Amino acid sequence: MLLTPKMFSSWLRKDVKKILKRKDSDAGERGKALEDLRASLFNRFRSPETPKRQQQQQHRICGPTVALTFNFIVAISIIFVNKWVLKNIGFEFPVFLTFIHYIVAYLLMALLKSFSLLPASPPSTKSSSLPLYTLGIVMSLSTGLANVSLKYNSVGFYQMAKIAVTPSIVFAEFLWYRKRVSFMKVVALTVVSVGVAVATVTDLQFSLFGACVAFAWIIPSATNKILWSNMQQRENWTALALMWKTTPITLLFLVSMIPFLDPPGALSFNWSYANTSAILVSALLGFFLQWSGALALG
Repeated sequence: MLLTPKMFSSWLRKDVKKILKRKDSDAGERGKALEDLRASLFNRFRSPETPKRQQQQQHRICGPTVALTFNFIVAISIIFVNKWVLKNIGFEFPVFLTFIHYIVAYLLMALLKSFSLLPASPPSTKSSSLPLYTLGIVMSLSTGLANVSLKYNSVGFYQMAKIAVTPSIVFAEFLWYRKRVSFMKVVALTVVSVGVAVATVTDLQFSLFGACVAFAWIIPSATNKILWSNMQQRENWTALALMWKTTPITLLFLVSMIPFLDPPGALSFNWSYANTSAILVSALLGFFLQWSGALALG
């Protein structure tokens, strides 16, 4: 049987339609598979286990030794830089200086968040909000009073008061969590405390107000470290994610502390290039101190 051009054209159109229909079906199946894969990946990365995996990854990259060493170097540096800013530069506003520290830290974390480099937070619940608010308030008291103590006391007396923080942490953890410390750790803590006391005994200059602030600072400082450690280890918070959540609360309470602990005239300060640069260096060290300290506690 001979095919006319008309019959051949009709037959060709039917086959093309079948092929296109099959291709559309295959494309639809592939599209559905891609959608399922994307949904699976999204659920995986947004699951509650994500912060825990991110924290474990941070600990693999930055182990306890690295975190503690980095924290030790930054802690020493920021004490002398802050003392320089408060005394030599004449920026006599310790709480406002702390406020600048947290503003710079928040801007840096916002920059990380804009590039999707800020770790995700654990799922929030009503029960988890109270510890965040408590930690934010305690952080404002801890860091704010620390700089006030540094303003009115010598570095040596500041370090002497800082020695009392660690025994306070040990005592508080025993009362709250029944956490015991081995005898060897007690001996090591005693040796280190005595060593720091002997090294700084020649620089014990303080005022009555400065001494009161230093002793008042011990309790919130110890509480701050206990809450940080507890929330990171038990609730799977990463260091940066916890800093991001608590910083706005800390800033709010620092603003309320400024009228009571800072003298007036912060805005009329000589904001020259050199003075502003020194304050920003102090703020960067403050961010690194908080971050390295959180990594070590975690």
